[in-house]
Amino acid sequence: MFNKFFAILLLVLLAPVFIIVALFISVEDGFPIFFKQKRVGVNYTFFNIYKFRSMKKNTPNVATHLLENPARYLLKIGRVLRKLSLDELPNLINIIKGEMVFVGPRPALYNQEDLMQLRVNAGVEKLKPGITGWAQINGRDEISIEEKVKLEKEYLEQKSIGFDIKIVVLTFTSVLKSEGVNH
Repeated sequence: MFNKFFAILLLVLLAPVFIIVALFISVEDGFPIFFKQKRVGVNYTFFNIYKFRSMKKNTPNVATHLLENPARYLLKIGRVLRKLSLDELPNLINIIKGEMVFVGPRPALYNQEDLMQLRVNAGVEKLKPGITGWAQINGRDEISIEEKVKLEKEYLEQKSIGFDIKIVVLTFTSVLKSEGVNH
């Protein structure tokens, strides 16, 4: 319940940011403003994640690291959105819908079967995906999927309100430094 309440509050407070980002995206590359993609949720269920669109409309729907020359698809505003993780703000909608929480493993793409198999083996698939998580602040794009799942298992074993608060605080520090962002 706290997640939903806080997400609604943030959505209201950040409405001006949503409007400004929407204007930049629409001027540079038209509509839609949001990017919607099938992701893996709790207990290996599926949902559509919402993000601000940081890539051009003609971008193939695959993980960024699988694109040949991903920079050619990136919008000018997209560089800023990704660097500051502002493209993730529409994840608040997913929290309000009950599909995500603030802290948990980042939701895998629907076709990342290797990652999901490791999560199932570690018991991590029972965690609701989050906007940020222990693996996010400990390497993000720079760590292997094995290391990611190891960190997610640590989170599962240590999960507490205090640990969640620590992760949220460290997330802001990490975002300001743009740590672990490759794309």
